[in-house]
Amino acid sequence: MDDEPPLTELLSMVMKLEFWDVRCAHDGGDAIQTARTFRPDAIVLDFMLPDMDGLELLPRLRAVLPSVPVLFLTAKDSVQDRIIGLRAGADDYVTKPFSLEEVIIRLRGLLRRSGAVQARPDSRLTVGGLTLDQETREAWRDGEEIRLTPTEFELLRFLMHNPGRVLSKAQILDRVWTYDFGGQSNVVELYVSYLRRKIDTKRKPMIHTVRGVGYLLRPAR
Repeated sequence: MDDEPPLTELLSMVMKLEFWDVRCAHDGGDAIQTARTFRPDAIVLDFMLPDMDGLELLPRLRAVLPSVPVLFLTAKDSVQDRIIGLRAGADDYVTKPFSLEEVIIRLRGLLRRSGAVQARPDSRLTVGGLTLDQETREAWRDGEEIRLTPTEFELLRFLMHNPGRVLSKAQILDRVWTYDFGGQSNVVELYVSYLRRKIDTKRKPMIHTVRGVGYLLRPAR
């Protein structure tokens, strides 16, 4: 929940790349209603909202979800502001400008400590001889390390979350790229070709093209 819609949208897109289910609220009243219906595992909360400040909203959220971890995200960066936020019941505090990666790492930590991710203790995805570690962002095929750029990593992760499923270029653009390419799907073709060079060269292929539809990843045959 944040008072800046573009920032909220950006954070939402990045969180969805983690395959988290996300809901956004742009004022306190909407936040309380969303908390009641959605029952989130964690909350990102801004100090300043259109109808109330975060310090006023936090106890109302706690009344709905007493144990949910809350991360304050705000431009107020003085030591006193941090103390006030943490004393009010926030579990962590990040100041603007901030690193998106830092926000994700801090949320992962809050989710681990709260027990929300106990059902998935292993961060690794495996399809056939291909393994991807989502925490360390490392990949291997048949024990051999594959070095990936950030975009290649996100593309491979999306494919590995959907093994054997044909994914269209539009689906891949929507999930992997967090900014508008104006419908230029050739960027998908380009990055699929990069992945193929690293994963399939001199091996039985795992990444396949379904003409006129999209791409799929499956164990080598």
